[in-house]
Amino acid sequence: MEKQAFLQDLQQRIAELARSSPAADLERNLKAMMGQTFQRLELVTREEFDVQVELLARLRARVEALESQLAASDDSKR
Repeated sequence: MEKQAFLQDLQQRIAELARSSPAADLERNLKAMMGQTFQRLELVTREEFDVQVELLARLRARVEALESQLAASDDSKR
């Protein structure tokens, strides 16, 4: 939440600066620049992150189940 609040505050300050400056398109240019920067950082939404976390948890459970089956198979061969 802290990062989101920071970004909202930054955007608000930039908007205020643009309104008080003679350059009318400053806000538009800064938003475009920030958008490009964020794309280069390869940020994901919280929803995308949560989906990946859930997928990883399911995959870990499957790996553990397969490891258990393999261990049981090895024990029965002995």
